Amino acid sequence: MADTIRVTVWNEYRHEKISDEIAAIYPEGIHGAIAAYLRGLPGVEVRTATLDEPEHGLTEQVLSQTDVLTWWGHMAHGEVSEEIVDRVQRRVVLEGMGLICLHSAHFSKPFKRLMGTTCNLRWREIGEKERIWVVEQGHPIAEGLGEYFEIPHTEMYGERFDIPAPDTLVFISWFQGGEVFRSGCCYHRGRGKVFYFRPGHETLPIYHQKEVLQVIGNAVRWAAPVKGPAPTFGNVKPLEDV
Repeated sequence: MADTIRVTVWNEYRHEKISDEIAAIYPEGIHGAIAAYLRGLPGVEVRTATLDEPEHGLTEQVLSQTDVLTWWGHMAHGEVSEEIVDRVQRRVVLEGMGLICLHSAHFSKPFKRLMGTTCNLRWREIGEKERIWVVEQGHPIAEGLGEYFEIPHTEMYGERFDIPAPDTLVFISWFQGGEVFRSGCCYHRGRGKVFYFRPGHETLPIYHQKEVLQVIGNAVRWAAPVKGPAPTFGNVKPLEDV
């Protein structure tokens, strides 16, 4: 893992501009709330990027200097350029950048591209309670948590969640209305790692909750590239006498 983890916090940044209610919860945007927490962690450098910036803020230079990319989107998934999706996919799969997709980013183009499925699910928005169970207590993303934590009011996501079976399932959510959901899913894609984390509805202060931010911070460290050997391809000479 790099001595300093360079994180780019990406947010489409649309809801906060058109809703006074959401702007009051996230005056600096959802990306601002997440970035503020991550900046307080040792060994982490943080920049932000948003949809309406040139190249969505994800230029070749920015991505080449990003070890972990966090992604939040909802109402404007379709506006994300396929060129940028290609760029993110290459950086994850071929170069080892980590990708953390949050809440409604299950429908983001980069996540769907890397999963190869619809990533669809069931949902309901009535502000019910969510209990998030830690089912892999020894996983680095669960560091510092108890057996479970609760979000008092949230949007429900329910199974079936149309994703490939995770390499590791860290969290399962139970909702007050009865549904369950695979809410913390780890994947390896080529040289890179991908983590999907469910909490984070825009009209509720979920990205101000201690445990939610702690998980994101843990996930940043887990998803950061490791200093493994570079792959080699093509014709090679034998190592032994043949």
